[in-house]
Amino acid sequence: MAAAAAEDNSLYPIAILVDELKHEDVQLRLNSIRQIRIIGMAPAKPLRPLPALLSLFLTGSLAPSARSDGCVLLSTLSDSLDDEDEVLLVMAEELGNFVDVVGGPPHAYLLLKPLESLATVDEASVRDMAVRSICSIVEVLEPEHIAEHFVPVLRRLVTRDWFTSRIASCSLFQVGYQRLSAEIQAEMRGMFGQLCRDDTPMVRKAASAALGGFASVMDGANAAAELLPLFLALAQDRQDSVRIHTIDNAVALARLVSAEVLTAQVLPMIFETARDGSWRVRWSVANRFPEICEAVSAEVVNSTLCDAVVALLEDNEAEVRTAATSKVLGVSRLLQPQKIVEKLVPCFQRLARDLSDHVRSALAATVMKVAPFLGRDLTIEHLLPLFLLLLNDQNSEVRLNVISNLEEGNNVIGIELLSQSLLPAIVHLAEDRQWRIRLAIIEYIPLLAAQLGRDYFEEQLSELCMSWLVDNVFSIREAATINLRNLTEHFGVDWARTSIVPRILAMHSNANYLHRLTSLHAVKVLCEAMTPETIQTLLVPLVVELAQQDPVPNIRFNVAKALEVLGPKVDAEARANTVTPCLTALEQDNDSDVVFFAHRALATLG
Repeated sequence: MAAAAAEDNSLYPIAILVDELKHEDVQLRLNSIRQIRIIGMAPAKPLRPLPALLSLFLTGSLAPSARSDGCVLLSTLSDSLDDEDEVLLVMAEELGNFVDVVGGPPHAYLLLKPLESLATVDEASVRDMAVRSICSIVEVLEPEHIAEHFVPVLRRLVTRDWFTSRIASCSLFQVGYQRLSAEIQAEMRGMFGQLCRDDTPMVRKAASAALGGFASVMDGANAAAELLPLFLALAQDRQDSVRIHTIDNAVALARLVSAEVLTAQVLPMIFETARDGSWRVRWSVANRFPEICEAVSAEVVNSTLCDAVVALLEDNEAEVRTAATSKVLGVSRLLQPQKIVEKLVPCFQRLARDLSDHVRSALAATVMKVAPFLGRDLTIEHLLPLFLLLLNDQNSEVRLNVISNLEEGNNVIGIELLSQSLLPAIVHLAEDRQWRIRLAIIEYIPLLAAQLGRDYFEEQLSELCMSWLVDNVFSIREAATINLRNLTEHFGVDWARTSIVPRILAMHSNANYLHRLTSLHAVKVLCEAMTPETIQTLLVPLVVELAQQDPVPNIRFNVAKALEVLGPKVDAEARANTVTPCLTALEQDNDSDVVFFAHRALATLG
């Protein structure tokens, strides 16, 4: 009696879950489905893997003996196969994680049947999730179960009348293929060919999208004999949604077929696809061109593929030109320097004046990265003028991409020549109305300073660096203080003592409280590069003076925060005679924030 009562109690959570799975509220049903695996994995009486689970999914009927094993969970799920798409999507996802619930890999095949049903629904997201779950389950199936249970599922999906099931089947061929017999593998290749020749364009599109993945699990002989003809047929399909996958499939096949087949059949189709009437198809070629180049020899790239790249760089559609420009680096690394000058540089010159901002932005992000493949002299002659032109572009994104790649040019032609050529433009951009441009310039200044030397920096850039401390954008002021610390680390404390500290002293008495606040931020950052003696004699008195005189609470509590940083960097005598008394006085301030930070600083300093 007690045992029966205990068993009834163990089924209570399942009974609640069953009721919620049938509730009218969609969100409640969703939450219930997500909890099924948790309850299924931890019942009072563990679930036994029963063959009856399969029929439970399909019929929803439960034998009394099965109920005691918790199989009611699976039965209730089968009742929901006509539910809202949102619920079916979650169900398809959860079933992929149900392997442990049904007893592990030996019984994972039981999940294929309900997932097969989900893979036939009209909603694409549900089908895709069901296919992903089937793939994950097939990966853990026992070898004999793949042929016994998975292949029949695939056959049924391929031969159903409604096209949605055939679409779903296309993504399943590469799963488990290598663990099947040669006879079944041949059958699968035949079924895939049937899908590639399907009358429904959407099925052919799905087959085209899956061809490369299927090829990746085949040997080269079968790929060349059976998939290559399918590839060539799909590449000439009348629907551009099918042809758009041509380049992906070409990349996959190029790694499998012989060099002769690649040259005679695959490459000509790539050239034809690059001239396709649909700009989306041409875009797909431009986007994957580096992978094609890597799959062939450098000789082929220099002799034939280079012309296809040029055609894409000169395409009528801006989207294609943008994609080709952004990917040109992958092609350039395989080209001879003279070929880059002859073929690509003229394209770059035209693209630098392109009407599309996106094209020029892509060029700005790429052009200087080509420099290592040209060498110093050719870069100075051909790329540096383009760099200067783009640096003065009217579009801020273009200018930002140029600045972000200055180091690429520095590594090839040297910072001295680069800075002499670009310095006027850099000074001009330092006052750009786009704050991100100014920020990028600030981040580049330490590199310039290190190469130009102290005297040249003092003459050309010192005032510029100080002006950023009073910029109207906080991020610029913050970056400016970090920039000063980096410069101090390079030029030394003596330089900071004579060049930076006087400017900070002037700022701390400025009528604008933001200038005074920036001086405190600068002190906190600069102290990391200063000697204890400099901190004690110059920086601490400056901060303490603000604590005693400033009427703005925001300044005073930042004084407390600054002293919290400076305190550990001075000797015990200075801390006891200057820092601690100042913080103690701030603890008596009328503003609660000032009191809080002063108290925290004292606690930190001990």
